[in-house]
Amino acid sequence: MPAKLSVNLNAIAMLRNRRDLPWPSVTGLGRIALAAGAHGLTVHPRPDERHTRHSDLPEIRALIDDEFPRAEFNIEGYPSEDFLALVEKHQPEQVTLVPDDPAQATSDHGWNFVADAAFLTPIVKRLKKTGIRVSLFSDSDPAGVK
Repeated sequence: MPAKLSVNLNAIAMLRNRRDLPWPSVTGLGRIALAAGAHGLTVHPRPDERHTRHSDLPEIRALIDDEFPRAEFNIEGYPSEDFLALVEKHQPEQVTLVPDDPAQATSDHGWNFVADAAFLTPIVKRLKKTGIRVSLFSDSDPAGVK
C-alpha cells in the first residue's frame, strides 16, 4: 500500500549543505516527521548531491528499518545506471522515476509515456523484479497518462 504522506527531505538537505554544517540533520528531521505521523520519507539524490547526499541514504534506510519499520522509503530520480545502482543497494519500498536532466534545478515536467515507453519499460521491469514499487512522474494533464 503506498504511503499516504511521504515527507520530502531535499530542502532540509539543501539547507544543511549550504551551511556546510551537520545541522539541520536530515535523519533527525526525518525522525521527527515519522514520529509526528508521516508514512514515509522521500529523497532525490541528484548526481551533484546538491540536495540529498548519497551518504544520507544508508542512514535514512536504517532509521526506517530500526525505528519505523512500517514507514516507507521513496527514492526519486532520473533512471541513469548510477541512480539504479543506488536504488538497488538501498532497497526503498518505492522508487519514483523522473525525467530530469542532471543540470535541472528541480523536477518541472513528467514523462511522455508514449515517446519514453521503450526506455522506461525495461527499467520498470528491472526494479519490480527486485520487489520495489515503481512510480512514474507525470504531468497533470490526464491525456498524458492514457
